[in-house]
Amino acid sequence: MARDPATAEATPAAQADALPAGEQIAAYLQRHETKPLLRFITCGSVDDGKSTLIGRLLYDSKRLFDDQLAALERDSRRHGTQGAHIDYALLLDGLAAEREQGITIDVAYRYFDTDKRKFIVADCPGHEQYTRNMATGASTADLAVVLVDARKGLLPQTRRHSFIASLLGIGRIVLAVNKMDLVDYDQAVFDAIQADYRALAAQLGLASVQAIPMSALEGDNLSTHSARMPWYAGPSLLEHLETVRLPEGDDAIGLRLPVQWVNRPHQGFRGFAGTLSAGHARPGDAVVVLPSGRRSRIARVIGPDGDVQHARAGQAVTLTLEDEIDVSRGDVIAAAGDPPEVADQFAAHLLWLDDAALLPGRPYWLKIGARTVAASVSEIKHRIDVNTQEHLAAKRLALNEVGYCNLALDEPIAFAPYTREPALGAFILIDRQTNATVGAGTLDFALRRAGNVHWQHLDVDNAARARIKGQAPKVLWFTGLSGAGKSTVANLVDRRLHALGYHTFILDGDNVRHGLNRDLGFTDEDRVENIRRVAEVARLMADAGLIVLVSFISPFRAERRMARERFAEGEFVEVFVDVPLAVAEARDVKGLYAKARAGQIPNFTGIDSPYEAPESPELHLQADGDNAQALARQVLAHLGVER
Repeated sequence: MARDPATAEATPAAQADALPAGEQIAAYLQRHETKPLLRFITCGSVDDGKSTLIGRLLYDSKRLFDDQLAALERDSRRHGTQGAHIDYALLLDGLAAEREQGITIDVAYRYFDTDKRKFIVADCPGHEQYTRNMATGASTADLAVVLVDARKGLLPQTRRHSFIASLLGIGRIVLAVNKMDLVDYDQAVFDAIQADYRALAAQLGLASVQAIPMSALEGDNLSTHSARMPWYAGPSLLEHLETVRLPEGDDAIGLRLPVQWVNRPHQGFRGFAGTLSAGHARPGDAVVVLPSGRRSRIARVIGPDGDVQHARAGQAVTLTLEDEIDVSRGDVIAAAGDPPEVADQFAAHLLWLDDAALLPGRPYWLKIGARTVAASVSEIKHRIDVNTQEHLAAKRLALNEVGYCNLALDEPIAFAPYTREPALGAFILIDRQTNATVGAGTLDFALRRAGNVHWQHLDVDNAARARIKGQAPKVLWFTGLSGAGKSTVANLVDRRLHALGYHTFILDGDNVRHGLNRDLGFTDEDRVENIRRVAEVARLMADAGLIVLVSFISPFRAERRMARERFAEGEFVEVFVDVPLAVAEARDVKGLYAKARAGQIPNFTGIDSPYEAPESPELHLQADGDNAQALARQVLAHLGVER
């Protein structure tokens, strides 16, 4: 029997039209639910037309409701910059401050779709001050639309945003040469900008670049080809966004499930929930839990609607294991035959996001996936000039600067290089006092010394060393301005403890700088390293059972907090020797304050370098009188040695 050619050639949409109304609706919803999703950002310099471009895309794709169109026309008359015409940028610039200043400040997310694909677009601010906001938008993007004003060419912020895009692994770039209407749609202008950018892209390792000449305001080459640029034969922006190849998971990588939640609704069930970042999960698969290294097999794979026999990367699942082993939030369940590495020291790229500079040695929280561990930047190898990619020597990183650093963590984590597995290689740094995100970065590789250096077991432990001395180890950390009387009080306490038969040692700021720390100056960076070294020495002495008296200005709270965390609960006693600055200056027999005020001693605490007073010390000694003996007795009383 012959087939009807019309039926044989019918498209899925045409076939759906032949269904009953209810089934047509269900088929339509199914078709749109399963459309692929592309996440992209628009970035570039100030006033390159990013917000206008996205607003025009939304307008041309007819994804605006009548009330939105009415509001846009009204706002264009009130806040617009295009005279009597619609200002499409106002669809994105939602903050009052943005409309007043005519710039984008925050990242604005918009959602739209076409018949072929769904989109999430992030409009990133162009001003250098808000580079951290751009990095936030880029962190989840698959593609970046880098806008360049045809009149201006590549600007420093264009280079900066392109560098951050490459750092965050965005391999697909659209070079949108905008405002071609203002250069009379001149092909020579477009070709020159395209050549400059391709040279930059080669330098940054950006392999996929699609250059498109356009006018966002006039709609040229946005959703359809422009008759004003017949010399351009490539796709329009929307055509490219609809057809560009989406990133795919690497099937060569085994199972990776960063555990976000331990699901235990009752005693009979214990599951580990998260989103598969790579690989496949099936019942019976052999797995290893990292960083502990414990092994088991998957018992069940549970999806949103119940048990499934197979789950792949990108799906949210709950796994149960055949064995009762310890698995916590932040652990990684991985394929036993292809596990990621485990380490506690790394080389990493770091984008600094805080107004206060990054100082090596200062403690932070590092968050990678759902795991949070204590960390510090042990060394800044170099700072990267984002305009030239030149490597520059640096001891600190300022706001929006990028550095290549060594990281030291307090405990090992499961990780993978970001270029291979972004979910296990991207991290943020968090200020431990304010909980503000101060840095974002990507792990490059584990430092080999992390695998070569191990804790050596000691047959005689700390408790045994303290017992033989008949005392509990303590660290008395005296802090205060120069001239406050720290060393005087510490020496009096040391003399009395020695007379009573206690085993003690003094680490004094001046004395230590003649030997252990003679290579350090008095910059903020060197002060941080000075205290880090002293804290480690004091910890070793406390391990030997000694009572250690540390007398250092130690001006920064963060470093004193770091020192405290090196010791067991109750071992660290912060002693704030407090005097007004005028009293400290009056006591200054060395004349240091006078030299500092004359500019002869830079970075002097209390003059041109800050002193951050302790907020809750164990002992607060008011030392502005001639009472050193009385202050020493307060310390001894706190130790329970004398009343």
